[in-house]
Amino acid sequence: MELKYVSTTCPYCGTGCGFNIVVKDGRAIGIEPWHRAPVNAGKLCQKGRYAHEFIHSKDRLVKPLVRKNGQLVEASWEEALTLIAGKFKSFLPEETACLSSAKTSNEDNYLMQKFARAVLKTSNIDHCARLCHSSTVAGLAAVFGSGAMTNSIPDLEESKCIFIIGSNTFEQHPLIGRRVVLAKKKGSKIIYADPRFTPTAKQADLYLSMYSGTDVALLNGLMHHIIENGWEDSAFISERTRNFEEMKAVVMQETYSLPNVSKITGVPEEDLKTAAEWIAHSKPSALLYSMGITQHTVGVDNVRSTSNLMLLTGNLGVPGGGVNPLRGQNNVQGACDMGCLPDVYPGYRKVADLENRRKMESLWDVSGLPEGPGLTVTELMEQLAEGTSAVKCVYNMGENFMLTDPDLNRTKKAMEHLEFLVVQDIFLSETAEHAEVVLPAACYAEKNGTQTNTERRVQRLRKALDPPGEAKADWRIICEIARYMGYGPQFSYSNESEIFEEIAKATPQYAGMSYGRLENPDALQWPCPEKDHPGTPILHTKKFATPDGLGVFSGVEWKPPAEVQDAEYPLILTTGRIIWHWHTGTMTRRSETLDSEVRTGWVELNPMDARRLGISNQEKVRVISRRGEIVIPALVTEDIKPGVVFIPFHFKECAANVLTIGALDPVAKIPEYKACVVKIEKILPEEGKIEPEKSKLWEGKL
Repeated sequence: MELKYVSTTCPYCGTGCGFNIVVKDGRAIGIEPWHRAPVNAGKLCQKGRYAHEFIHSKDRLVKPLVRKNGQLVEASWEEALTLIAGKFKSFLPEETACLSSAKTSNEDNYLMQKFARAVLKTSNIDHCARLCHSSTVAGLAAVFGSGAMTNSIPDLEESKCIFIIGSNTFEQHPLIGRRVVLAKKKGSKIIYADPRFTPTAKQADLYLSMYSGTDVALLNGLMHHIIENGWEDSAFISERTRNFEEMKAVVMQETYSLPNVSKITGVPEEDLKTAAEWIAHSKPSALLYSMGITQHTVGVDNVRSTSNLMLLTGNLGVPGGGVNPLRGQNNVQGACDMGCLPDVYPGYRKVADLENRRKMESLWDVSGLPEGPGLTVTELMEQLAEGTSAVKCVYNMGENFMLTDPDLNRTKKAMEHLEFLVVQDIFLSETAEHAEVVLPAACYAEKNGTQTNTERRVQRLRKALDPPGEAKADWRIICEIARYMGYGPQFSYSNESEIFEEIAKATPQYAGMSYGRLENPDALQWPCPEKDHPGTPILHTKKFATPDGLGVFSGVEWKPPAEVQDAEYPLILTTGRIIWHWHTGTMTRRSETLDSEVRTGWVELNPMDARRLGISNQEKVRVISRRGEIVIPALVTEDIKPGVVFIPFHFKECAANVLTIGALDPVAKIPEYKACVVKIEKILPEEGKIEPEKSKLWEGKL
């Protein structure tokens, strides 16, 4: 049989790389370059190169599972759907919640939030953006009127200075890292701020070795020095912003003088001076950030501070400039756009607004949509753990919160208070193991649709294979449940294109898009309000999306993390990704090539801390926080700041989120994954060192 090449979009990070799935005899046998792909031009990172390897895993879900006598057993679709519909009908709207997924398509996500609101009549709809970039949505919307990346990935090459803070770009978003390298080759200066000397730091011209949780202090210090020297862009500030004096009054306090900021952040004063000068004098300058900025109790403050710096220097609305949050999951931007948030419909229109509700009721041909915002997933888990939540029933599409949520021991308690959990996924995840019903879904290679990358580019997913066994595309499953609940006419779609047509009607930013237009390999970047509109690569070129068109400065004071070091817990823990694996490892740990590179996690600590604790490289240690403890091998390295430790969060056997704190940003309700305090203890000699051959980690492969 001949080989078939199907062009589609990568299922991993928010970069949105395109590639060809190679199919033979109904199986994916490889990944090949798609040179027309606009973001990556045929280049791929390790994860994308092996994105076919998990598709045919032997443990793919192939039939519905229903819990009987405490065990999950195979069932027919009719039995599973009848059970689900009956149970869903038995709960009040306030007793239900839906969790959508940044791993699934726009079409899947649109229907999940429609199902929550139109069928279950609940506003309790959220997804993992709450855990990674909800502070971006809130923070950038407050400053610019839009919570999205302002610029395009390709125009990073036009930057004269790129400031990366809170993002290990070369491991988290490698093909965006490639654009940084191309900019550097053209003469751009690269500044990198992070507690770890990561692969991204190794590409930088200036490395700012900072303590986790000191971002606002660092950013205020840079602005203090810029204003002190008269380097701000006065014309831009005067013409396109407001509230400058409010911001200036805060950052010009003595607290944010460079000597004080150096003490707070641990960054040498001379390095702070150099960074400020480069950013101020290099036009255009771009700022990149990711979860190192957002995942804090001050995540929204961090985001507003990054925006203050770019407003101050006039680096918005121009190629090579902007504030550029790098989204984590492949479709976290799209899931937000589709309204998978408790307070907004598609297109970020407030659910509390009567006119918006009436428009959606008309479009969906329903009545009685819920009138106010619902619970975020973090609020839901907090209340469930405390036994105070009204929610008893959760419909979960693709979220693995038993590994992703902070303080996993608390999450386990939360599960005990749920009466009915439905999980829809491609594998029996750690979360699915707790479900009453598990529904087998199609993976990215087994369905059509669209997804929206970090730069707002809406791209096609194209079906290359049939799902295994009785697995179905997520949107089809949602429609089937809706039909069993009496809402068949409102969910009577025959294909994904029909769903997208409704998305275009519901979402102003997508109004000019269609599958026909998206067949162009370059796709379209929103906003694209009309059918002849070319899309919008750069936001805010002439005015911001605020009511008066002006960018809004704000005075942001630095606050320490929710937990700070003390005698009992002297180390700051931060968490993150590595290049070989993805989030909970559900896909990458089932990819033989990727899993063979790094098979388990580790705790990274500085030699000074290791000597103080008497810990040697590869030694198993116990890492303890106020919430739990894990046993994990130590990686002793100069590449991390003294007093800080790092654990990747991909590995269930040494899950970092057993340790992390559930403290939330008061606005975005995002947890503080990037800063909590821990202690490290030696353990019994017989538990000893791990065998080096079990992981290439010790061979320096990272």
